[in-house]
Amino acid sequence: MEPGSRPRPEKSPGLCQPADRLRVSINNNIFTVDKSIAVDKCEFFRALLQSGMRECRTEEIQLRCVGCLGFRVLLQVLDGERPMLDSDQIVEAIECTAFLQVPALTNHLISIINSENCLLMYHTAATYGVWDLSHRSALFIRDMYSDLREHMQSLPTRLVEYINSLLPSSYMAVCSHSPSTEGLQDVQRTVCYLDESQSEWRVLTHLPSSISTTMAGVAVLDNNLYIIGGVHDVSKKVVETGFCYNPAADSWSTFSGTRQLRYNLTLIGHEGCLYAVGGEYSMKPLSSVERYALRGKSWSSVSPLPCPAASVMSAVAMSRIFICLWKGKGATEMYEYIPEVDRWLLVTTLVRQNSYGLYMVAHKDNLYVMRNRRCDDFLVCVMDCYNLSSGQWTTVSGQYSNSKGSLSTAVVRGDSVFTLNRHVTTEYTVDHHAWSLKRQMKGFGRIGSIYAFLMRLPKVTVSLTDNGDKVTQEETLTVPSLHPKPSPRTSE
Repeated sequence: MEPGSRPRPEKSPGLCQPADRLRVSINNNIFTVDKSIAVDKCEFFRALLQSGMRECRTEEIQLRCVGCLGFRVLLQVLDGERPMLDSDQIVEAIECTAFLQVPALTNHLISIINSENCLLMYHTAATYGVWDLSHRSALFIRDMYSDLREHMQSLPTRLVEYINSLLPSSYMAVCSHSPSTEGLQDVQRTVCYLDESQSEWRVLTHLPSSISTTMAGVAVLDNNLYIIGGVHDVSKKVVETGFCYNPAADSWSTFSGTRQLRYNLTLIGHEGCLYAVGGEYSMKPLSSVERYALRGKSWSSVSPLPCPAASVMSAVAMSRIFICLWKGKGATEMYEYIPEVDRWLLVTTLVRQNSYGLYMVAHKDNLYVMRNRRCDDFLVCVMDCYNLSSGQWTTVSGQYSNSKGSLSTAVVRGDSVFTLNRHVTTEYTVDHHAWSLKRQMKGFGRIGSIYAFLMRLPKVTVSLTDNGDKVTQEETLTVPSLHPKPSPRTSE
């Protein structure tokens, strides 16, 4: 299998017979397309081939509204590949998905937004009216505002105004806490955000008394915070209810917990679903995985892990879910979960003697696995980088070593990664071959395990008065609309 490719659902016999193929002519270049895939994935071909008109029986059509580069990228994506693209390919791919209406291609373009192409993606997508891609690019730019400010001068004023109207991602953290007693508020039971301008951690909200974040699964999905599966105390009795915090409404709500009670699980939010991966129950590791669909508000079982595991390392890279399973003797296996076929696919194996994985983060098409350097030194960790496009491992130069404490967690935002422990919050500039120190800020001075994540907070000023009441001062936002410019090829 080529690097970056993924298995596709099996097709029924006879689906790829010559009669089911369509020749597409673009600028005197001929491409062959599987009709069934084209109808399933592309609105243009669906309308054309299911119209009942004579075009639906043709064996060759001519397209004048798209270019060859963009159409080649379309065919790659429909074939299950996940290619990284240069500037010319990006422009033509956006043009292609705009005219042919291909959600799979739009989603792929969203998955490869990065600091090198975000401005091009944003401007081109706004030009052709690909609004999901335009909006997601604008959010990425907003998160890297200070780094991209000068380059933004090349954008039309209306596009800059739209970026300025968006909420940036904030670095968030919560510690492990057991449920508290009603009426006895523990001031430490809080969700906090990093005020980067003041280098201070500030309280956003208090945890409800019945929530446990001890050995819980914590994830963000659609800008809501989800917490499930924590334990009450050393008895490991599991909290059966799930909790959700909505920052826009500044409110907590509950939802059903997993069918299989579990703690020490990994919770992943991805494309409208929560995934509860592995964990433990009654001190036994679990291999089961459950998925909670926000739309249906229900849990269902999906394909189990290849082996029982708790506290699984995970990351989402290029809109794909990856986990690492430690196999012992220094071996770490990386798997991808593919929702379309409900399957865990072994991607690669990393072998480092006397070492085990601590954390994993994603940046562009790279997955960084942080691990301890040797079994007797937990204040030092080193990194290995797996590139999804090349399928190659490299060791990242340098190492994380801090006399003020070991690495607790890490989160990537734009081209920066924040590492965090009780004593110091450190921001690094991420590069494939090395992470360079950018700045250091106040640590998260709480006891226990730390969960870190990103959320977009309403533009409010939040503080705590002496009596613990929350005081907010809201800002009013006028969000400009984005209007498409006419495409130079529209008249063809």
